[in-house]
Amino acid sequence: MTRNSDNQDAVEGGRPPGGTGTRLLIVDGHAFAYRAYHAIQRLTSPGGAPTNAIYGFVKMLVKMQSRLHPTHQVVIWDGGLAVERLAALPEYKAQRPPMPAELEPQLTGICEYLTAAGVVWRMREGVEADDWIAALARAAATAGIQVVIASSDKDFMQLVSEHVGLLNPTDKSETIWGAGQVRTKTGVEPAQVVDWLSLIGDVVDNIPGVAGVGPKTASELMRQFGSVAGVYARLDEIKSPLLRERLRAAEPRVKRNQGLIRLNEAPPEECKLADLAVRSGDAGQLRRLYAGWGFRTLLSELEGGTLRQGDLF
Repeated sequence: MTRNSDNQDAVEGGRPPGGTGTRLLIVDGHAFAYRAYHAIQRLTSPGGAPTNAIYGFVKMLVKMQSRLHPTHQVVIWDGGLAVERLAALPEYKAQRPPMPAELEPQLTGICEYLTAAGVVWRMREGVEADDWIAALARAAATAGIQVVIASSDKDFMQLVSEHVGLLNPTDKSETIWGAGQVRTKTGVEPAQVVDWLSLIGDVVDNIPGVAGVGPKTASELMRQFGSVAGVYARLDEIKSPLLRERLRAAEPRVKRNQGLIRLNEAPPEECKLADLAVRSGDAGQLRRLYAGWGFRTLLSELEGGTLRQGDLF
C-alpha cells in the first residue's frame, strides 16, 4: 500500500466538539479495518474475493461523517514499527499475530474507495499511525481547530484536551471522550496517561510494567505524587516496603516505558489543513467499485442522489 497523494463540555457530553467551525476527523485506518473485518463475516464479491472489511469500513466511515459533519478528514495507516521504539525494546509489539490473509488484500480496496470518495489517506514506511495522528491532532488543536480521533487505542487518551476528543468504535454509547471519560476510565488526567501506562505497562504492545502495580495502584500513585518523576523523587514516602522496592528496581524500565508510550508529535511530512478539506468524490469510479464488489444496496443508493461527502449512503 502506498501513500495517496465546541468546547470541552460538548466533548464530554458525547456531542461532536465545535459548533459550526472547523472540525477535523482523524481515523485510525488499521483499527477500523480490523473491526470491520471481524464484524462482518462471509461477504465476497461476484468473483469470490473477500469484501467484508471493505463494506464494513465504508459503512462505519459514512456513519461517522453523518454524525460529526467534519469540514476536514483523513485516514492514517500504520507504516510499520518505529525504529527508535524497537531499539529501546526489541520485543515491542512482537507478540501480535500476522494480519489475516483475507484482510490484507482488502486494504487496497479500502484505499481505492477512499480515493474515489474524495477522502485523503496517508501512510509512510516506518511511521506508526499513532505518531502521525498525534502530530496532526496537536497541530490542529494548537491552531484552535476541534479534532475527533476515531480509534480504540488507549494511547490516544494522552492527547485528550479542550480541542481533542476520542470516538472509540467499541464504545456502544458512541460518546466522544473528553477528560471526564479519561478520568473515569483511568483515574488520572489525560496529561498523566503516559506515566500511568508506564507504571502498569501495556500488554497489547508487549510493554512490561512494574511487578504488582495495576491500574488502581498506578492511579493512586499519580494522585499522590502527580507524575513518575514525583514518585521517584519521593520514593521514601511510599508506606509499603514491597511496593517501594518494586518501584525502585523497575525505575529504568518505567523511564524507558515513558519513551515508548509517549506519542511522537513530529509530523513525518508537511500536511496542510487545506489538503484535508472534505471534497466531492468521483461518482463514476464509485459505481465501478461498488459494481465490482457486488455492493448492490450502496450502488442503488449512490444512483439515487447527487454525490456529496456524508450523503453517499
